[in-house]
Amino acid sequence: MIKGLRGATIWSEDLNNLLPFYRDVLGLKVGLQIEGFVVLGDLKTPALALGTHSEVHGHNADPARHMVGLATDDVDAECKRLKGAGVEFVEDPTDYGTLRIATLKDPEGNLLQLLQPRP
Repeated sequence: MIKGLRGATIWSEDLNNLLPFYRDVLGLKVGLQIEGFVVLGDLKTPALALGTHSEVHGHNADPARHMVGLATDDVDAECKRLKGAGVEFVEDPTDYGTLRIATLKDPEGNLLQLLQPRP
């Protein structure tokens, strides 16, 4: 029986194109790192992984196809902090019912969303 999401992986031509952004800019902690593969977060809850894959080359040609959602308590503060670090946003913080969402790009053009629950 499928019980739910365990994790998601963003593949790259070279893990080192993405790891500094996710670890140093976004501030996600490395829970496991082996050659060509990193799990961000702890290994007991759903996690985001990054890896090198031989079939992935260059920037994402269809960045809206998959979006990773990252939880935050303050979308506006994170947006301001990340813009100050030079991160490109494709949508500033916007309310969508019970969520406040901002959408940004990683170094290879993959879209990420910052998600904040709204009362």
